[in-house]
Amino acid sequence: MTRRVAWLLVFAVGAANADRDKLSDDQKVAMIRGLTAEYATVKSLLPRSKKTLEVDSEGVYDKKLWAEENKKYGPVARVGDTVQVTKIDIGDDRITMEINGGFKTRRKWYEGIQVGVGGASTPVGGNSPNVSLGTTLAVTFGKSIPATVTPQEVKKILAAVLDFEKRSVTESYVETLPPEMQLAIKEKRAIEGMDREQVLLALGRPQHKSRETKDGLETEDWVFGVPPGKVTFVTFANGKVIKVKDTYAGLGGSVAERPRTP
Repeated sequence: MTRRVAWLLVFAVGAANADRDKLSDDQKVAMIRGLTAEYATVKSLLPRSKKTLEVDSEGVYDKKLWAEENKKYGPVARVGDTVQVTKIDIGDDRITMEINGGFKTRRKWYEGIQVGVGGASTPVGGNSPNVSLGTTLAVTFGKSIPATVTPQEVKKILAAVLDFEKRSVTESYVETLPPEMQLAIKEKRAIEGMDREQVLLALGRPQHKSRETKDGLETEDWVFGVPPGKVTFVTFANGKVIKVKDTYAGLGGSVAERPRTP
């Protein structure tokens, strides 16, 4: 074996090991599903901030910076109040969590529409402000996120700030649902009859939404997953799921139906 070949083999093995040490695409999906829409109780100062508030993998954060941000914009909530994780983004070295919609939220499309009666006009969406009472947190891991990190471990890292372990509003709500819906939410899947909130609890936020009207019936499709891999289409009509379809998108744009169990 030549020296060049030996170095190539060492490099290939090192690259393979490096990939194994990082979150896979499936692990990223599980992380997003495991954290999105979760409720937590505020345990200490959690300020609203234009900056992303960082917490390292040991649970350490810059208390002075957080106090300064609190003076500028105030707190997200009081200690003991409940907040919700509304969005998750996973980078190379951090997991970013939007809390209560983040610092700002965009206005809904209908909030700019006004209805006029007798010369006066009123906004359809009311006079809701374009600012939410939220913030953004990032759990940082140095060079990269270890493949061993789970949603539960992320919650433990944030334990000094947010308590995910107390019985949440989500858990209480889920227990009021029929057994088949409770099971579906636990298994992270959508079923017919669910409403939008229940689908969010089961699958998190969709990658894409679209609407169409056919034969007088308006439907809305939510798409979960990114090819190549499993892609789930959830169709709503009148606020309820009427169809769930899983496909398996491969390379080159090919799509195969879910294999049927014999």
